[in-house]
Amino acid sequence: MHTRVAIIGAGAVGASCAYALALNGSCSEIILYDIVPDIAIGKAIDIAQSTHYSQRGTRIRAVSKPSDIEGCDIVVITAGVPRKKDMTRADLLKINAGIVKEIALNVKRYSPDAMIISVSNPLDVMNYVVHRVTGWDRSRVIGMSGALDGARMAYEIYKKAGFGATQISTMVIGEHGENMIPYPKMSHIDGININSLLTPEEIREVVENTKNGGANIVKHLKTSAYYAPGRAIAIMVEAILNDENRVVASSVVLEGEYGYSGVSIGVPIMLGYNGVKTIFEMPLEEDIAEQFDSAVKSIKANIAILERENFFD
Repeated sequence: MHTRVAIIGAGAVGASCAYALALNGSCSEIILYDIVPDIAIGKAIDIAQSTHYSQRGTRIRAVSKPSDIEGCDIVVITAGVPRKKDMTRADLLKINAGIVKEIALNVKRYSPDAMIISVSNPLDVMNYVVHRVTGWDRSRVIGMSGALDGARMAYEIYKKAGFGATQISTMVIGEHGENMIPYPKMSHIDGININSLLTPEEIREVVENTKNGGANIVKHLKTSAYYAPGRAIAIMVEAILNDENRVVASSVVLEGEYGYSGVSIGVPIMLGYNGVKTIFEMPLEEDIAEQFDSAVKSIKANIAILERENFFD
């Protein structure tokens, strides 16, 4: 079966995702699109040459027009601008929302049967924008959040425990940002809860280091992460294409789950061929429920900024 994945935004994250997909031979074709065509062209050539050593062939090509992104099974949106010193958060929000809105409309026009994975920041708000702009069922619009944040939490747990690197299961819900909620009670090493393996102080450090995982990378690289986000996106793409029924925390639009509606936020879902197959409602401890409520309010405050600007009209 021919499967086609488009990646909008050929920067470090988009290219890392394309590279991960190409090495695994996860799909038949990968399309790279960037507002700077030469970036997409150069990276497409580079990644295509790397597939000489892959077990399965993948066609990788760059395109220069939105109309060239047609007939895709999945479209990944990584495009956006970073926040600059003279920008307020509201400024960044409106700029990136405008970029994502235009992309979403093009995807709706040229790949009307696709599923969309949102990566642009602020991620939860951008995923909500995609949902509102396309008008598509929420099962087809998924934000990459817990797939990355959960991997960061697993890394922190392994640093403390020193064993079970491939057996660590984590849960990170809430906002992909300041109101991220690493959930120790739902995190295990081969079924053993980390509360039984780590001290309370170690768990507090795991939680804080997970929440600051992206900032820590920026501190050293002077730019944001790309390998781990790229791999996290690829895992989600593969779960859809292979109908894996994979459980992963992702940002999805709620319609009454956890008592909220009209907001996209990270919760555990089952991801497969039709996108979001199930949204799992797990019981939240009192302090986690309070943090979740704060995350919802934060995301809704940003959505309200767009509403006041008549962004969705």
